[in-house]
Amino acid sequence: MRNGLVVLTMLFMLSCTDQEQAMRPGLRVATFNIAMGLNKADALQVNLLSGEDINLKKVAAIIQTVRPDILLLNEFDYQGGIDSAGLFNKNYLNVSQFGGKPIDYPWTHAGHVNTGEPSGLDLDQNGKIDDAADSWGFGFFPGQYGMALFSAHPINTDSIRKFRKFRWKLMPRAKLPVDPVTGDNWYPPEIASKLRLSSKDHWDIPVSISDQVIHVVAFHPTPPVFDGAEDRNGLRNHDEIRLAADYVSADRAYYIVDDAGQSGGLEAGADFVILGDMNADPLDGDSTENPIQQFLSHAGINATCDPASEGAGLAALMQGGLNKQHLGKSSLDTSDFNDETVGNLRLDYVLPSIDLLVTGCGVFWPVAGKLGADWIDASDHRLVWADIEF
Repeated sequence: MRNGLVVLTMLFMLSCTDQEQAMRPGLRVATFNIAMGLNKADALQVNLLSGEDINLKKVAAIIQTVRPDILLLNEFDYQGGIDSAGLFNKNYLNVSQFGGKPIDYPWTHAGHVNTGEPSGLDLDQNGKIDDAADSWGFGFFPGQYGMALFSAHPINTDSIRKFRKFRWKLMPRAKLPVDPVTGDNWYPPEIASKLRLSSKDHWDIPVSISDQVIHVVAFHPTPPVFDGAEDRNGLRNHDEIRLAADYVSADRAYYIVDDAGQSGGLEAGADFVILGDMNADPLDGDSTENPIQQFLSHAGINATCDPASEGAGLAALMQGGLNKQHLGKSSLDTSDFNDETVGNLRLDYVLPSIDLLVTGCGVFWPVAGKLGADWIDASDHRLVWADIEF
């Protein structure tokens, strides 16, 4: 009898989800760092082909429950020549997970990233040029910690802009690190002249919604840790976020050049939504100069809806540790980290342009006993979503 009750409960909740999606106006947009940065270049491909990886099944179940129209996955390894996004769509999202209703994304996009791509330079200044920190973005193989976009609406492939090769020094007032003892530039000139800013890539992906276009500005800056007193990762994180903030500001994007040689940012008045794991909390953590405020205080960004969850608040209360010292509201956390060294933080964001109406937002972090509570351990991040209307 108990099993029958569980099935009936699942069917009822899924029916409610379908009804809510059908009645939901506008567009649901989501970002999710699924932490699939695996240790071997073909590991994700093997798991995608099997259709049986338990963490990917849990990730798919979360997506099938929230049912976003546009979805960015961070830490989804990219392997050239392999349609990893298509495999995830076919073998996981198109298949019912734990009784959920399959979901399909006819349009996907992935691509090369800087993580794991050798620079041939001693970027970490340790006397060697063959370790993961000497890649343009930290990684043990090309494509590690990549990104993929999934869309229920057409992606304007010919109009995609990318900024993987944009050099950090080209940013006016770039926060390139200096030696805290000597005050000299930490990177020697031969490195500073070539150093790329984006640790993975910055994307502008136009998506057509009926007769309108929304620009998905997607990226995943480096965490502001794992460096030294020069704070090279904290400063890079700040300027990676600034690159996107400037890109959506017509009066500040003059210096930006994409990988195809086109200059400038979005046209004034263009609709956009910024997506990604920004590795920056507004009040807590190790960020340098509070970089996320470049978005949250931006006149052209609608940051009025703070995504929250009951599960985040309860987790911080039960886990304790550094969470008790945090200044931010624990209900807004989107990541679950070591409570003695980091604590839970708000790192993942869905931020539309100011002219888009946000009708709701949230974080998928159910409490114990609720649908999906046993899926969230697939990642140390949680899916964040927002409902928007033109």
